[in-house]
Amino acid sequence: MTYFTKLPAVLLLEDGTVFHGKAAGKIGTTTGEICFNTGMTGYQEIFTDPSYFGQIMVATNAHIGNYGIADAEVESGNIQIAGLVCKNYNITYSRKQANESIQDYFQEQNIVGISDIDTRQLVRHIRDKGAMNAIISSEILDLEELKAKLAEVPSMDGLELSSKVTTKETYTFGEEGAPYRIAVLDLGVKKNILRNFDDRGVHGKVYPAKTTFAEMEKDFAPNGYFISNGPGDPAAMPYAVETVKEILAADKPMFGICLGHQLLALANDIPTKKMFNGHRGLNHPVKNIIINHCEVTSQNHGFGVVPEAVRASEKVEITHVNLNDQSIEGIRVKDKKAFSVQYHPESSPGPHDSRYLFDDFIKLMQ
Repeated sequence: MTYFTKLPAVLLLEDGTVFHGKAAGKIGTTTGEICFNTGMTGYQEIFTDPSYFGQIMVATNAHIGNYGIADAEVESGNIQIAGLVCKNYNITYSRKQANESIQDYFQEQNIVGISDIDTRQLVRHIRDKGAMNAIISSEILDLEELKAKLAEVPSMDGLELSSKVTTKETYTFGEEGAPYRIAVLDLGVKKNILRNFDDRGVHGKVYPAKTTFAEMEKDFAPNGYFISNGPGDPAAMPYAVETVKEILAADKPMFGICLGHQLLALANDIPTKKMFNGHRGLNHPVKNIIINHCEVTSQNHGFGVVPEAVRASEKVEITHVNLNDQSIEGIRVKDKKAFSVQYHPESSPGPHDSRYLFDDFIKLMQ
């Protein structure tokens, strides 16, 4: 285990708020949009979820790193968050299955963080003021210099990021002789989504974000299409919106999660918007209004569809609603085999209430 001395570090928010703490991870400087996740477990899933690309993550759980890092539990090939903010940064871990400490993991992947700050105060501040850009540094402690660097960071609003996290080459998963074939448009897909398809007898092929519908049809002739989760502003992705429109026009079965949900809305002339704080955690109650059933869900998104536009649409109908704020959590297209949800039914660790959605997609392909 790497020897680690806690050097001073600074967290500066866009509105001028400053927190002083201790260095975590690599000594350096990082920037991004700051947001918080309320999950009590699953920090490794958070670190490696491509939907968090470009974001500084505040962990509301008091201890991070206490059960180490296990190679088998990553959601992508590397850490995706821009930086970490936590209360207690635990280098010593207690789990036999772990391969290494969080400190070794962060140093290997050049991740900068800050610990030993009052995360309760920080989360209350973000909750009241909204998501904003921030900078963490354990090498620069001069606030004026940090302010100058932070001023150069672009807003998440309007950023296209999926092309930065998507696969560079196509690849397959599942058994070739499986009864169903799906094409996955990789906008930042999580590995556990693919595992859920594999568990249901699906052979899939994963394509880079800017692959066209015609290319996927010609190459793989799938029974259905999956539009994945991912980072950034969906309104800045006209290429993906066009692909979704073409899938709908061909009347192919389609399932979207998170960013895929927002793109399905945009393809049906329903606008999206940047949320004040977004939803991030393992404990969001969502009601399936079709079957009158409540699900505890895992969520990670900073953008959402405009509720009034969904309700006014003649093209789609609402299937799921968030019980905390009444935001739209699921839609399906009328007279098409296409549906989507805003949350993550594949969450692991996390609630499994919504795994039935994968089965629903299978049924559409039968």
